[in-house]
Amino acid sequence: MNYVRMTFDQIVSLATDCLLANGANEGNATAVARSIAKAERDGSSSHGFFRLPGYIASLKSGKVSGNAKPTVSTLTSSVVRIDGDNGYAPLALEIGIPELIAIASKTGVGIGALVNVYHFAALWPEVETIADSGMVGFACTAFKPSVAPAGASRPLFGTNPMAFAWPRKNNRPMVFDMATAAMARGEIQIAARDGHTLPQGVGLDASGNPTTDPKAILDGVMLPFGGYKGANLAIMIELLVAAIIGENFSFEAEEKDNNDGGPPRGGEFLLAIDPRHLGADDSSTHAEAFFERYLSLSGTRMPGDRRYANRDIASDGINVSQTTIEKINNLM
Repeated sequence: MNYVRMTFDQIVSLATDCLLANGANEGNATAVARSIAKAERDGSSSHGFFRLPGYIASLKSGKVSGNAKPTVSTLTSSVVRIDGDNGYAPLALEIGIPELIAIASKTGVGIGALVNVYHFAALWPEVETIADSGMVGFACTAFKPSVAPAGASRPLFGTNPMAFAWPRKNNRPMVFDMATAAMARGEIQIAARDGHTLPQGVGLDASGNPTTDPKAILDGVMLPFGGYKGANLAIMIELLVAAIIGENFSFEAEEKDNNDGGPPRGGEFLLAIDPRHLGADDSSTHAEAFFERYLSLSGTRMPGDRRYANRDIASDGINVSQTTIEKINNLM
């Protein structure tokens, strides 16, 4: 595969130009482009340029507003509602997370309900932002059904990812971002594109048989990780991002979507906790003692360190597939 070496700013510029050419305004285009560039920088190509055709498709179909003006409302002393105005999530998050952090710093906890929005990106940027402010961050969201409950062979859940971040003293936050599916759907799509096989347990074919063929899984159904354990977490996320904030369950998102290839409408649940309000003498120092013991075990590494390592070398340039660049240029 041939690659083009690009800087972070060049990725932002190219993605922004493509979005502007297809009906997004400057604010929405650059927010989405920054999200794409962060994914490419951190080595998560499944959430980088790979997502741009889906963003463009939903602009062209008229499903998503490229001129959305997100708003933030304070519902209680600890709860904010971030309304995306029928737009993409990145701009709404850039506007809403500072308000969430401000509330948590006053009360000890901030709960954010992101609604009326189309989420198509990774979750680690929002929780990392929360942790950079010295707070614990949590986020989760759902999608259209692609994952079967434990014991079933038909989908009900989305991949239902969740992300958690812990602030560290004199160090980058500890961050994990994981699907409750055995594998993120974007990774399966890339494996299908590149002709790779997958491990057992990722999914079933259309007849309900186990398979390692990513194309067969995309035509069939994905599985939760750890059987019923992953499925239980997927249920929790469905309730947090739909029932509790008044947004769509995965099956409702599918029923209402126009299937243009872009994201469906859905919600995101956000949580920020300020450790200073919980009474511990020094939670950071105590946590570092735990991390030290954890890392002393052979074979361990801190969650998120691979992304940070990719980020560190990205200053020398980021490899982007030549084929991907050509597809993006054809969208303009």
